[in-house]
Parts: sequence; C-alpha cells; structure tokens
Amino acid sequence: MTALPEPTPSPRLIRVGHSPDPDDAFMFYALANDKIATGPLRFSHELQDIETLNRRALQGELEVSAVSIHAYAYLAERYALLTCGCSMGDKYGPILVARRRLALRDLPDVTIAVPGTLTTAFLALQLLFESLHARPRLRYRVVPFDQILQTVAAGQCDAGLIIHEGQLTFHNLGLNLIIDLGVWWQDRTGLPLPLGGNVVRKDLGADLMRQINYLVQQSIQYALAHRQEALDYALQFARGMDPQLADRFVSMYVNHWTIDYGQHGRAAIERLLHEAALARILPAPPPLEFVA
Repeated sequence: MTALPEPTPSPRLIRVGHSPDPDDAFMFYALANDKIATGPLRFSHELQDIETLNRRALQGELEVSAVSIHAYAYLAERYALLTCGCSMGDKYGPILVARRRLALRDLPDVTIAVPGTLTTAFLALQLLFESLHARPRLRYRVVPFDQILQTVAAGQCDAGLIIHEGQLTFHNLGLNLIIDLGVWWQDRTGLPLPLGGNVVRKDLGADLMRQINYLVQQSIQYALAHRQEALDYALQFARGMDPQLADRFVSMYVNHWTIDYGQHGRAAIERLLHEAALARILPAPPPLEFVA
C-alpha cells in the first residue's frame, strides 16, 4: 500500500503593526512584497497610527509591532525590542510649532495639541516642561498626528507637537518653530533621541523571535540596497509629499540606526527612560531586553 504524503504544514502567520508612513513602508517593503524568503512564516501588515499601536501593544494583540520607546516602558514584561527597526532622532526630532512666535517661557500658558500620551514625543515634551519647572502646567489636547498642523493653523490649539513628515512641511501652513526636541535632547545629553522601535512578543519563544528579528533586518537592508524601488512603494504612503521630500524624510528615520541600535543607541534608550523615572513621569525605568 502506497504511503500518503505528509501534509504540508500551514505557514505561521505573524501580524506586524506599523504606521502608514513612508519610513515604515520603506522599512517593511521587502516583507510586504515578498522580496525576501520568509520560510515557514507569513507576514500580514496592519497599518495604524503609532498611538493606536501603542495601545494595542498594551493588550499584547500583535506578534510584532512598531511602538514608541515611551510606550515600551509599559510593555517590557510582554515584549522584547528587536535589535533593528528603530527611529532615532539624531540632532532632530519632534518639534513644537505655533501660529505666533512663542518662547519657551510662554509654553505653560498655552494649550498644545499632542499625538498621544504614550508617544516618545509627549515624553520629551514632559521632560522639557520638567526642565522649565513647569510640568504641572502642561496643558494639552490629544489630536490624531496627521491633524495637528491643521488644528494649530486653524487656531483650535495654541501650539502643536509634530511628528512624522510634518517636521518638514509645517512652514507650508505659515507656522513657526518653537523648539526641536531632538536638538534640545542632544544638547542636554549628548545622545540621539530614541523615538520608536519594533517589538516582538516574548511568548513566541526565543528561536522564533530571533528568526523574526533576522527577517525584519533583511527587509530593512533590502530597501536600503534597492532604494528607488522601495521609495516608489513608500510614496503611496507619503500623503502628498513630493518624491524628494519623501526621500529626505525616509533618510531621517531609516539609516544605520535602523539596521542596529548599537551601543550608543541602547545607551540613548536607557538614558531617556532613566530621566523619565527621575522626573517621576515613569514609576521606574524598565529593564531593557533585546532579542538575543
């Protein structure tokens, strides 16, 4: 009697959450478009704003997700950081803008539109207010990140905390820069500002976590090696940016830091979360765990 062939095992589905932005699209281009071999794994991509992904990660919903480094402080028990995929503000970062020209001393008297309270941008803003001895007077309103520029331009908030491509386009609405928090942080600490990273759920086990880490790193390296191809794909997520501006934005957040944090990048995360704990914004700095 002829033996029946062994059934082919179904591929393991790994759900990846990331933001609908050109930098994340560029980073995950190869995985999303079958440009690299993934073996027994199949990746599906769920695109949502970073604050929504932060909140979903608190519930452990996705196997892999982009998250804010601020949010990671509350996720460390359930998720480990991938060694790749970080967004690092290297002498640049989230910015504060306003319709009228404001000085730092004016900030405690204004209402600031922010993209979410678990974003690293919001954590950096809190640390700025701490340095001004004015944190209890931080008045803010949570607004979807892609609506903050219009909210400020319309006079619905006095100032706005801008992430993503708005850092390059705020001048188009006649808004004024108050401060670049990435520059402020680097002047204060000598370190880049670690904004976001990718995490993987620990219950997948060490072997699968390492395999996912490797494939995400391969996706980033593929995009960097096939830049124009990946940029053409990322442009559909660029919200009207021209190709040159999109390329500039991608370069800001997909670079050597994104391939690997390195010792300097890991030190930057430790310093940020340590400062937040000293300021009593966080109860304690979490132990950092990267995929081995």
